Amino acid sequence: MTSTILIKVFQVILALSILIVFHELGHFSFAKLFKIRVDKFFLFFDVGGVKLLSTKSGWFSRIFPSLKSKETEYGIGWLPLGGYCKICGMVDESMDTESLKEPPKEWEFRTKPAWQRLLVMAGGVLFNFILAIFVYILIMGIWGESYISNEGNAIYPSELAYEMGFRSGDRIIRMDDYTPENFGMLQADLARRSVRKVTVLRGADTLDIYIDQSMMGQVLQDPDLFGLAVPFVVDTIPPQSPNYGGDLRKGDRIVSVDGKPIEFLQDSRKILSEHKGQSVEATFTRDGDTLATTLKVDTLGAAMIYAQVPGIKTMTYDAFSAIPAGLKLTASTIGGYLDDLRMVATPSTGAYKSVGSFIAIGQVFPNRWNWYSFLYILALLSIMLGVMNLLPIPGLDGGHILFTLYEIVTRRKPSDQFLIVAQMIGMMLLLALMVFACGNDITRLMK
Repeated sequence: MTSTILIKVFQVILALSILIVFHELGHFSFAKLFKIRVDKFFLFFDVGGVKLLSTKSGWFSRIFPSLKSKETEYGIGWLPLGGYCKICGMVDESMDTESLKEPPKEWEFRTKPAWQRLLVMAGGVLFNFILAIFVYILIMGIWGESYISNEGNAIYPSELAYEMGFRSGDRIIRMDDYTPENFGMLQADLARRSVRKVTVLRGADTLDIYIDQSMMGQVLQDPDLFGLAVPFVVDTIPPQSPNYGGDLRKGDRIVSVDGKPIEFLQDSRKILSEHKGQSVEATFTRDGDTLATTLKVDTLGAAMIYAQVPGIKTMTYDAFSAIPAGLKLTASTIGGYLDDLRMVATPSTGAYKSVGSFIAIGQVFPNRWNWYSFLYILALLSIMLGVMNLLPIPGLDGGHILFTLYEIVTRRKPSDQFLIVAQMIGMMLLLALMVFACGNDITRLMK
C-alpha cells in the first residue's frame, strides 16, 4: 500500500514538474526573443523567500558561482502548487509592483508593443499544446493506437445505467444520430454530446432508450457506467492461479458456476465471492460438448482465470504517419476537454461535482510505473493545463491575453492599477476554485 502511494505521488510530482517547466518556458522563450528581462524562473512557489534551490544563493551558487551573475535567477520553491516566470515590468501572480513605480525601461514588458506582449502571454499555452503534440506523436510511433471496438461488443451496465434502462448484453448502435466507434468512449460520448436517445440491440430487437438529462451529473460521477460485457471464454490461467494445471484450456467457455447460468465474466464474480477459499462446481463448453469441472477460489474470492477480451483494434504508424495521427489525437482531445468544460459551466448537468484537485490527478495514474500510461496522461494534462490557462480569468494567461486584445482593438491600454486589482480578484477566484476542487476530492474519498 505504501509503495503504491509513493509511486502515484512520484508520478504526480514528475508530471506536474514537467508541465510547469514547459509552460513557463513558453513565456520565457518569447520574453527572451523580444529582449524582455526575466528576473526569476521558478518551479514551485518560493513563498516567504524560502527556496529549495537557487542559482543566486545557497549551496548551488557556491558550487556554480558563474550562474550567480546571470540576469535570471533559476530555482525551485517549496510550495508545489505551480511555478512562475517573473517578467520585468509585468503585473503577475508575484504582485511585485515596486518596479512599476519607476520610469519604464526598454527591457521591460510594459514598454513592448501589444503584439509582442500577446505572444509572451500566449507562449505558455502554445508550449503546452506543442508538448502534447510531441508526446502523442511519440506514443503513436512507438505503441500505435489500440482501442476496444464498439462494433459487435456489448455493455455490462452499472446500477445507474440499469436504472436508466440499459441491460447486460445490450449493444449500443447509435447515440442520437452519432454512431460510436470506440467502446471506451461510450460514457464520455453520452455526456459530452448531451445524448437524448440511445438505440440499442437487445437480442434480436432494436430498442430506443431515452436519456433523462437531469441524470448527467450522476453519469459523470459513475466510474464504470458501461462496462465491457466479456464472455467467460478462457484466455490464460497464470501459474499462480489455484486453477493452474486443471481441466480448463484456452477457448473453453464457462457457462455456469454453482448451478447458476453465466453469460458474462462479470456474472461469476458475486458467485465466486460467496465461496472464498473453497471449491465450486462449474460447467463449460468445448468443441460443442458440455463438460464439468471444479473451480478453486482463492481467499479473495477470485478464480484467477483471464478471459479473452473481444474486439481490440490496433493501428500502427511509422515515423511519418505518426505525425498526422498525433495531431489528430491532440485536436480531438482538446475538443473533448472543451466539451467537458462546457458541462462544468452548466449547473444543471451537475458536472461541477466532478471537478478535482491533485488528489483526483493522483488517482488517474496507475499503481505501477508504465511509460505508455505516464506519457499518455502527461499529454492529456498538458492539454488540460493549456485549455484552462486560456480561460479569460485575471491571474491566468487568458486574462492577460483578454486585456491585451482589448488594448489592440481599442488602442487603449488598461492602467496598472486596474491590472493589479484584476489580478487580485483573479487570484481569489482561483483560490476559491482550488478549495472547491479539494472539497470535491475529500467528499469522494469519504464516500
